[in-house]
Amino acid sequence: MTDIYVAPEVIALQGEYAKRVKEIITQRYAQPKVFLRTFGCQQNEADTERLAGIATSCGYTVTDTEEDADLIIVNTCAIREHAEKRALSGTGQFKKIKKEKPHTVIAVCGCMAQQEYRKDQIKNSYPYVDLIFGTDKNHLLAEMLYKVLTSGKRQYYVSGLHHDELGVIAENTPVLRVSNYKAWVSIMYGCNNFCSYCVVPYVRGRERSRNSAEILKEVKSLIDAGYKDITLLGQNVNSYKGDMDFPELLDAAASFEGDYRIRFMTSHPKDASDRLIEVMKKHPETIARHFHLPAQAGNDRILKAMNRKYTREKYLSTVKKIREAMPDIAITTDIICGFPTETAEEFEDTLSLIKEVGYDMIYTFIYSPRPGTVAAKMEGHIPHDEQVRRFRLLSAVQDEISAEKSKKALGKTIKVLSDGNCEGRSSQNKIVTMDKDIPAGQFVNVEITETKAYGLKGKVIN
Repeated sequence: MTDIYVAPEVIALQGEYAKRVKEIITQRYAQPKVFLRTFGCQQNEADTERLAGIATSCGYTVTDTEEDADLIIVNTCAIREHAEKRALSGTGQFKKIKKEKPHTVIAVCGCMAQQEYRKDQIKNSYPYVDLIFGTDKNHLLAEMLYKVLTSGKRQYYVSGLHHDELGVIAENTPVLRVSNYKAWVSIMYGCNNFCSYCVVPYVRGRERSRNSAEILKEVKSLIDAGYKDITLLGQNVNSYKGDMDFPELLDAAASFEGDYRIRFMTSHPKDASDRLIEVMKKHPETIARHFHLPAQAGNDRILKAMNRKYTREKYLSTVKKIREAMPDIAITTDIICGFPTETAEEFEDTLSLIKEVGYDMIYTFIYSPRPGTVAAKMEGHIPHDEQVRRFRLLSAVQDEISAEKSKKALGKTIKVLSDGNCEGRSSQNKIVTMDKDIPAGQFVNVEITETKAYGLKGKVIN
């Protein structure tokens, strides 16, 4: 891909559009408000914060009640059919609001909207949706709103580009962060892996990496502003290709002065390098002791059918290196249940992988065919009842493993970042319930007095 960076003059023009929108809405409404609903992954959450930033620059204030809103933005996900149905159902609920408040602008964006057939479905079946835009148009929100408000006509901004040409990087757009102590920092967008079950490359385009200087400037500004938990985001952060590689970028991000933690999501096992593990080991205080390493399956034939580009043996070798370097690390994973053609014996290999690795937690998903992907065209799809049976069996096995893993924390004193309401998270990303209500965003030492499969309980000791 070439010319992936949005030109500064385009961003500046969006600022002018924001002023025009503000003039219009402040004349029409006493207190213009925007409601944002997000479906899907952390990248969508980060995108929504950018959309909220642009909306506030246009004169809207954020509300958590859709009935109060003059602008509603639905940021959708396409990773599974269930996510799309939820987004469509959620959008359908706004029909009543549009009827009662016809001036309300309703926008649908994100990965689901990027798919041509879904865009047409929304266009034809949801006539009260005023604006549909794809994943590479977020930075144009002010311009799109201006055209909706001045024309009174529905607007469609889905490019329809082939995945090789889809996607941009827009720096210096406004951002309104949900938290004042936790932050997402996108370091790259898109994906080149084309796992046979995944729609992401088709709706977010090929990999494109931000300049490291911009990333580090953002991280430094967050630390200076008092942020304590900063997550570097990408579909596969390990394939970051700015003017340095990901281990070097992570090393730099973890080397600033301050009391904070860096996390990253997500790592593809085929690209998890020895150098990355060395950098994590080097920074025990500023890099969280949590490694999310999606396995998806434990059988080599299924991994090949998934186009994952690693074997079970290679995956286990990486896990071994991580654990040897950082014995206190928490390792989590993603598992797909009932991938097409997976036999009962091959599923047993996934069960044995879970037992052999000893994950702290697994995120288990029932396989969902995605239109346009290789797996959707495969024969041998597993009946839903059998998928559910495997899902439940995996969950039951993992519950026992997680309970045993948590017991190792009993009697130890750990550093916890409070989320308020007597809860917080450890470096290993475990939920910790505390005997005192510590202000959100503050680190505190907690002695663990009780453990459960997916949570710890303890008393504050300072």
